[in-house]
Amino acid sequence: MQSRISTLLSVCVLALAAGGCGSDEPTSGDEPDPNDKRAVALDCFTNEAGLEAELVGEQSIQVDGPGGPRVEFFVSSGEAEGQQFKGEAQDAEQVGTALLFVNDGSDEVLEALEDCLGDV
Repeated sequence: MQSRISTLLSVCVLALAAGGCGSDEPTSGDEPDPNDKRAVALDCFTNEAGLEAELVGEQSIQVDGPGGPRVEFFVSSGEAEGQQFKGEAQDAEQVGTALLFVNDGSDEVLEALEDCLGDV
């Protein structure tokens, strides 16, 4: 009797563990995590706007190489605004939770970046 209870308990534990392993929603390797604003913006920059962009560090995206625009992401728009008040975001435009550092970006590139950031 003891071994039956033990076996039944083991089967129940395995069934519960297996049930929690999957997800009901299908995932696609093509779509960025909608909760990752930086990934969503990078996807828009490269796939929708056709810009050359790459992740830099843990919170930035560099566009069109070292002299091009850079976008730095923050947890909240208040944190981004705080960087401006501290004088650490000169020549940057705040777009939501991001700061867009213009650098040598053309008007067309900056407009595309602003459009993408507005959708994030």
